[in-house]
Amino acid sequence: MGRANITWCALLLASFAAAGDAADGGGKRRDSHVQNEAGLAVRQPGPHDGEGTSTAYPFFDDAEDFRVVFRKRALHKGATIGLHTNDKDEIYYVLSGRGELTLEGEVSEVGPGDAILTRDGDSHGLRQLGDEDLVILVVFPKRPGDP
Repeated sequence: MGRANITWCALLLASFAAAGDAADGGGKRRDSHVQNEAGLAVRQPGPHDGEGTSTAYPFFDDAEDFRVVFRKRALHKGATIGLHTNDKDEIYYVLSGRGELTLEGEVSEVGPGDAILTRDGDSHGLRQLGDEDLVILVVFPKRPGDP
């Protein structure tokens, strides 16, 4: 991942974390850590009743009181994230590969460097194109009671 991608991700996570700190009175946690994707890979069907297979990397899923879902997902050849309506704001950031995005009924092609904002109530789906995996980062706020 290039320096610009890392900077973008850090800023995005900082904005979500700041929102979480404001909600809990700003108490500082002491369990910050680094997590590597090597032991995280989970092979899954395409999310939201999508087609094909994907690999998810669910970073920090076990972090106590962490209010952000931060996930890397590789959509393998022919895989999709099924068309669905959001119940929260969500961001996809394309790291590599190509995809066909359907957002509110409009279809466009996306590739490396594209950031996709889908708002609460919007419908969207994503299809991998070509021979290379479509690799994205997915970020959204975790709601109380979410696993």
